[in-house]
Amino acid sequence: MSDRLTRIAIVTSDRCKPKKCRQECKKSCPVVKTGKLCIEVTPASKIAFISEELCIGCGICVKKCPFEAIQIINLPKDLDKDTTHRYGPNTFKLHRLPVPRPGQVLGLVGTNGIGKSTALKVLAGKLKPNLGRFNNPPDWQEILTYFRGSELQNYFTRILEDNLKAIIKPQYVDHIPRAVQGNVGQVLDQKDERDRKADLCRDLELNQVIDRNVGDLSGGELQRFAIAVVAIQNAEIYMFDEPSSYLDVKQRLKAAQVVRSLLRPNSYVIVVEHDLSVLDYLSDFICCLYGKPGAYGVVTLPFSVREGINIFLSGFVPTENLRFRDESLTFKVAETPQESAEEIQTYARYKYPTMSKTQGNFKLRVVEGEFTDSQIVVMLGENGTGKTTFIRMLAGLLKPDTVEGSEAEIPEFNVSYKPQKISPKFQSSVRQLLHSKIRDSYMHAQFVSDVMKPLLIEQLMDQEVVNLSGGELQRVALCLCLGKPADIYLIDEPSAYLDSEQRIVASKVIKRFILHAKKTAFVVEHDFIMATYLADRVIVYEGKPSVDCTANSPQSLLTGMNLFLSHLDITFRRDPTNFRPRINKLESTKDREQKSAGSYYYLDD
Repeated sequence: MSDRLTRIAIVTSDRCKPKKCRQECKKSCPVVKTGKLCIEVTPASKIAFISEELCIGCGICVKKCPFEAIQIINLPKDLDKDTTHRYGPNTFKLHRLPVPRPGQVLGLVGTNGIGKSTALKVLAGKLKPNLGRFNNPPDWQEILTYFRGSELQNYFTRILEDNLKAIIKPQYVDHIPRAVQGNVGQVLDQKDERDRKADLCRDLELNQVIDRNVGDLSGGELQRFAIAVVAIQNAEIYMFDEPSSYLDVKQRLKAAQVVRSLLRPNSYVIVVEHDLSVLDYLSDFICCLYGKPGAYGVVTLPFSVREGINIFLSGFVPTENLRFRDESLTFKVAETPQESAEEIQTYARYKYPTMSKTQGNFKLRVVEGEFTDSQIVVMLGENGTGKTTFIRMLAGLLKPDTVEGSEAEIPEFNVSYKPQKISPKFQSSVRQLLHSKIRDSYMHAQFVSDVMKPLLIEQLMDQEVVNLSGGELQRVALCLCLGKPADIYLIDEPSAYLDSEQRIVASKVIKRFILHAKKTAFVVEHDFIMATYLADRVIVYEGKPSVDCTANSPQSLLTGMNLFLSHLDITFRRDPTNFRPRINKLESTKDREQKSAGSYYYLDD
């Protein structure tokens, strides 16, 4: 075996179908023609096997494979000694590990499929790292020798000798009801080892669902319940895989405080999070992961919080002198050109009247407002304040109870709606779904280059809709929503399940599409970075969630954000390098300064 194995071959198992092709990979490989077994496909084998030692990296098999199942990747040259784990031949490979420190929160940031959950499993002791030797895995003694001299040696020694207990809050909370039976109160009583049930139920707003069955909880309630179940137990290692999905901004900050309250001098807390402002708020230091999703992932050294997130956004790791993404991501918020007087005539203006709607015990009052085309209106409010109700009234799916005003008619709008929860029922491939739902758009070159290419829909075309992951479904749903011809696009939580990079891509896609198509979008979004990037105007919801709420009329980003943040009692500053919003720590000097000046949201160009 050569000293430098700097090339890996990945064969995607659900795409490689040797029985359905003519095995072009094997026939076209120049190494096979010399009589060496570089690519083997036997009648018995389910997928092709590529020998990485013999592969010369010509890439002919990659081009010839009819199912695009093969990737040959040249790795940065010093990685071959750092392999932590590999699942099997021609599969995903993780290099290095994040290094947790006792008494501090370690944040992990990176795209989906880059090994964050694998790293969590290894650090939790649920997956024994094989250092890349899947044929003859090393024993623990050898693994400890491998990590000698790093903080990981102490960490793994503690896991083995002191039997550290690790608990992971899983990424997909919607699977919890299958595993957990009973009502919320009973489950928490069974798990309560720290006598914190009352505090946690108060902080995570679980008191109103305490008697409910776990199977009847909504996404946000399940998420808060899952966080409580982890936080209520005694353990030395707490891990949270995406604790903020489904939660509104206020609940995200509460969850962050609960996660930080678990810190003890000898305990470890590790968090994977895609909402960068929340990650910023709750971590003490950060490891980035880069690589190629599904092929290999590399964990960087730990950085300070600000530096780590900025490295992730800029796509360049200075300590390794390595660029892992072509373009850097910034959040320069330009005031929209719609403010200038001569341009106003070119935009069509729409008005909607003051109206109200009562559903059960909940009453929503909408203050009249207007919007123009080529504009994105972001709705800011807690869960249960009636954002979806208002969207459905605009769409004509709900009739308002009372409408005030003289010629008060809700104008007839043609609406395309992407709901918050996406449940795949379509029994065929993505290609057929797009063909049956948005045939004209998906054949249109402009739509393909503006929407489908950036959302990477091409790679999903031949997959069955029911087999898609959460993030893949979200991208397909966005594509379907934008592909339907409409006057108004109502997009409910486009960031759910997307990783930080995809969130920024999705925001750019929505923004560009709405401007080019001269349409209007109403977006409900709790990820702060995404909301500020998208918003031309904002509608702030006030009142008591699920009881009595008011939707204000659309206002500018600055005044709307100020009003919204003053309810939450948090302040934001902007990062000087890439202008992303950062939450000030409560009661810090900056926090107090901005509160006394009344500028909760800091927008200076």
